[in-house]
Amino acid sequence: MRLFPPFLDNDIFPLTIKNTLLQSCYLRNTEWACGVAVYTGNQTKLGMCRGIAEPKLTAVDAMVDKLTGAIFVFQIVVVIVLGIAGNVFKDKVGRKLWYVQYPKEGPWYELLVIPLRFELLCSIMIPISIKVSLDLAKSLYAKFIDWDVEMVDPETGIRSNAANQAISEDLGQVEYILTDKTGTLTENQMIFKRCCISGRFYGNESGDALTDAQLLNAVSTGSADVILFLKVMAICNTVIPVRSKSGTISYKALSQDEEALVCAAARLRMVLENKNGNILDINLNASPLRYEVLDTLEFTSDRKRMSVVVRECQSGELFILSKGADETILPLTYSGQQVRTFAEAVEQYAQMGLRTLCLAWRKLEEDEYQEWTSMFKEANSTLVDRERRVAEVCQRLERDFEILGVAAIEDRLQEGVPETIETLRKAGINFWMLTGDKMSTAIQIALSCNFVSPEPKGQLLIIDGKTEDEVCRSLERVLLTTRITESESKQDVAFVVDGWALEIALKHYRKPFTELAILSRTAICCRVTPSQKAQLVELLKLCDYRTLAIGDGGNDVRMIQQADIGVGISGREGLQAARAADYSIGKFRFLKRLILVHGRYSYNRTAFLSQYSFYKSLLICFIQIFFSFISGVSGTSLFNTVSLMAYNVFYTSVPVLFSVLDKDLSERTVMQHPQILFDCQSGRLLNPSTFAGWFGRSLFHAIVVFVITIHSYAFEKSEMEEVAMVVVSGCIWLQAFVVALETNSFTIFQHLAIWGNLVAFYAINWIVSSIPTSGMYTTMFRLCEQPSYWITMILIVATGMCPVLALKYLRYTYRPSRINILQQLERLGGPIQSSGIIEPKSRSSLDTDSVHEPLLSESPSATRRSVGPAQRSDSFRSQSPPDSTHTRKDN
Repeated sequence: MRLFPPFLDNDIFPLTIKNTLLQSCYLRNTEWACGVAVYTGNQTKLGMCRGIAEPKLTAVDAMVDKLTGAIFVFQIVVVIVLGIAGNVFKDKVGRKLWYVQYPKEGPWYELLVIPLRFELLCSIMIPISIKVSLDLAKSLYAKFIDWDVEMVDPETGIRSNAANQAISEDLGQVEYILTDKTGTLTENQMIFKRCCISGRFYGNESGDALTDAQLLNAVSTGSADVILFLKVMAICNTVIPVRSKSGTISYKALSQDEEALVCAAARLRMVLENKNGNILDINLNASPLRYEVLDTLEFTSDRKRMSVVVRECQSGELFILSKGADETILPLTYSGQQVRTFAEAVEQYAQMGLRTLCLAWRKLEEDEYQEWTSMFKEANSTLVDRERRVAEVCQRLERDFEILGVAAIEDRLQEGVPETIETLRKAGINFWMLTGDKMSTAIQIALSCNFVSPEPKGQLLIIDGKTEDEVCRSLERVLLTTRITESESKQDVAFVVDGWALEIALKHYRKPFTELAILSRTAICCRVTPSQKAQLVELLKLCDYRTLAIGDGGNDVRMIQQADIGVGISGREGLQAARAADYSIGKFRFLKRLILVHGRYSYNRTAFLSQYSFYKSLLICFIQIFFSFISGVSGTSLFNTVSLMAYNVFYTSVPVLFSVLDKDLSERTVMQHPQILFDCQSGRLLNPSTFAGWFGRSLFHAIVVFVITIHSYAFEKSEMEEVAMVVVSGCIWLQAFVVALETNSFTIFQHLAIWGNLVAFYAINWIVSSIPTSGMYTTMFRLCEQPSYWITMILIVATGMCPVLALKYLRYTYRPSRINILQQLERLGGPIQSSGIIEPKSRSSLDTDSVHEPLLSESPSATRRSVGPAQRSDSFRSQSPPDSTHTRKDN
């Protein structure tokens, strides 16, 4: 951009990241600015990271769709079979009955009439209300997350928020968690802790260099090396000092690392007081210093360093000051300088989990700088391949450095991170850490966070290399070791890979890398880019795993959107991740409660609600089918239109909706025993086997209701309206007891919903029966006056519920699941202790323990996906506690 008078006199300025205002930034310390709008809308940095969000389908929704398809096929078969039987009965028997009055010759579509009647009767096999019920329940699950006071960050007051109200049950089926490190596992509050200057290590026993007497003495005595080290810390940055009305100075920085360095220099008496344009005012031990920043060589992910060219205003001398990663700074030293001590310091600090930066400088000659600056301006102004040319020109000046020292910065772990990861790992969830930090730092943080156990129980396998052959050999070695370890021992194995090797592995060796990902519970990926994070999430999703990605910055947005569940942390890097995520939380430790409590409860409740919705529709439909056998297979409906409509809308919808309050175990027990999440991960509460149990129950209850009603009323030559009302009453009574039986913890709302709904059924029908034009005039009054009606209801409930109660008694007594045992321990009020060590099993093995599914069969078989999560076995106490026939009922 060329600026003409009256702004600047015909000067050319390159449009680079150095003078670019990113979206949502503030303009400070200037009254006006000239510029152009570039990279707007979806071309902004935030827009490019955001990508296109894909619609997310939960595992429960997918299973419900499959079950709906199966019921639809069953419905078509029933319609075809009954339609053919009806036409055959009509031709052979019906036409001979004088009271039916069939014409001798009907219209051409006569063969379709009976099948279409049965299609109308069987249309309620697929409950249309299931979508409405599920959507309402899911919205309540999301509100429970929003209202949870235990997930409010006490420091900031940030509450958890569910932006996506449709996938809460997927939280209970998470198998892989992919997490960022900085700001997600750590606080993103950088603190200067240690340093190594000219081969001397500073940092007292408490690990704080800022209170080290030797360093403070070196500053006060004016040690040249220490003063120069502090100058680089105070000058080589983009920090802006802001002075308040009271005179105190605060610093505004884009990078937490830079802010930590400048604040540490200020505490060591090298205070950055003012930045006016390119002029820096520094106060050293009450002595003012002034420097002019001539050029800034920006940090990039390829260069991994930042440099500034400055002129000391008093002497006019030129210097280049630089800071960056050790692998880019140490190779640029002048010949003859020994860097072994600095390399050892970097490794030592990395082993402590500290972030390291190497600081260097060099004095420049005026002629050298003038020649270089013209090349730098030309490279910045080029329109073709600008980035590469600028990097080449920068490299001409960044050479022959004198290494001043190494600064080590601590980014503390958030409170509760190790405990959260350990608990979720016990729940069978695998963890991958994806970070841009160097490998040694990432490994140390992973050990601190309980990602992997320390040796000898844990083992870290490193995949490295810069070429395809090196990466191939390293990947084969790690894969072979992992196979042997998984088959012969129970050692905790994790693999470590950097971004360069990961790029080669994903491009050329995707199949073996995928196998390694399946075998390993833990992975540590270092120096990865935002696109690589998204690729790893996609890789695990292609293996049919349920993934959760969690991060706090804009570079995590693509990973969060790619995962089945995205969780954003409202942290110091802004709200980009939180706004793009399905769920946002204040701290990482709240993830444990989000998954174990809200996720598990949501899955359990949704599994019951969806299968119950099919059950109640199949029950009334089976009764219609049975009635066709005594009505000449004619497709005549037993019920009137009002009863059929009210059945789904009023009579059966309210009780099941209050199952959103049901808790099979208390929250405390769930948090103490995370391994019970396995049942949700394997989908054992909602699969074809459990649905077959509900299907069999609906068929059995339909037979009970129909047979008892027919024997009680049809042979007494009662009116058809009375028979239909007795059948509907029997269905409502049965469903009230079914919901009560499947409810684990009663509240006043559930009592009102179940038994109040039964009372409301009679109130509604009494009102309808009092209307002369309703078609049910006086029907309900006459039925309620008959003792046989109430006896029939008692027989229906007793006959329908006794087999189910007997099967539950046998299972709870002789084959109790871990859930049943914990329920019984809760009911007895005794201490619920840890359930033992969880040992890994093969991924193909199935856990045969039964759980509390509402099945008619005693030992249901559990189904799994073709590629599922790692199964773990947990040892509960085998003996059954006394009084094991009772389930937990809390008021």
